[in-house]
Amino acid sequence: MLRLSKKADYALIAMNHLARKQGGAPASTSARDIAERYDIPIELMAKVLQRLVRTGLLVSTQGTRGGYMLSRPPGSISVADVIQAIDGPFTVTACSTEKHDCDQYSKCNVRGPLWQIRERIVTTLGTVSIAEMAAESEAAPVAVELAVVRRSGMSGSAGPRPRQG
Repeated sequence: MLRLSKKADYALIAMNHLARKQGGAPASTSARDIAERYDIPIELMAKVLQRLVRTGLLVSTQGTRGGYMLSRPPGSISVADVIQAIDGPFTVTACSTEKHDCDQYSKCNVRGPLWQIRERIVTTLGTVSIAEMAAESEAAPVAVELAVVRRSGMSGSAGPRPRQG
């Protein structure tokens, strides 16, 4: 199963939060603010944010108004950039790394296809920007809210709301 690490998940949450916040006037956000907003342990969020600073995806400022900001426009930062900043290069199998830590490496008949799958995953994640994620996450709560209202029949009138095309 292909699955993001918890740290990569938290990094994407933080980057999404910062991208949405950056839509207005640029202002930095503290690790505590992000951690509390999404119920993430502050120590873990601070470590994730520091790694994103070290890899150049965020900038940090010290002081009372200090915190974190995206280092460049959210449209130029991909999901792949964030995941690789936290977890390192993508791997699908043991032979996906430079070490080739697999006893079957010399005899393997699926290495090539698996490497192609890995490349497709990296390419796909590289096409989704943090700006796209932020735009989709802003629209999602409205759609969910509308679906709940329609299902429950609560539209402010006595009966269910008529369906609209």
